[in-house]
Amino acid sequence: MALEQRMIEPFEPGQIKEVNGHRVVSFGTSSYGYDIRCSNEFKLFTNINTTIVDPKNFDPHSFVDLKGDVCIIPPNSFALARTVEYFRIPRNIIVLTLGKSTYARCGIIVNVTPLEPEWEGYVTLEFSNTTPLPAKIYANEGVAQVIFLESAPDDVCEVSYKDRGGKYQGQRGVTPPKV
Repeated sequence: MALEQRMIEPFEPGQIKEVNGHRVVSFGTSSYGYDIRCSNEFKLFTNINTTIVDPKNFDPHSFVDLKGDVCIIPPNSFALARTVEYFRIPRNIIVLTLGKSTYARCGIIVNVTPLEPEWEGYVTLEFSNTTPLPAKIYANEGVAQVIFLESAPDDVCEVSYKDRGGKYQGQRGVTPPKV
């Protein structure tokens, strides 16, 4: 599906653990899923405006835009990023995402909501630094694994994300919350 339906672009058919002679957090095809990468675009949360975090009225000034090979997340804070990969989810598939153990073992939690049937776009990733120390995220390396669940042929969803006109359909950059 990744190649025939352009479900994942760019698609890496193998598991990459080294780039240009340097070890990286692995990405690409795994045993039962696909390890996604984080792009070099970040939105780092800051509380310089001492605002309230309100998902219905999120203050865009709560983020500082960064671009680079790494993102340093302050203690007890978070950052948003996006995947390198663009996804086109077929109507008979739902995708769950779990953070990679390399980051989890450092107290960095990767959160992504399910990729629903017929959703399309770059995935917005949320990295929570649960530690009392700064934490580093590496761009263009693996950060999470996506797991694909396929419906039975006679049990395909009646209403897809595209049918509902989902608000995050076709997202291109790092996308903050919308209502």
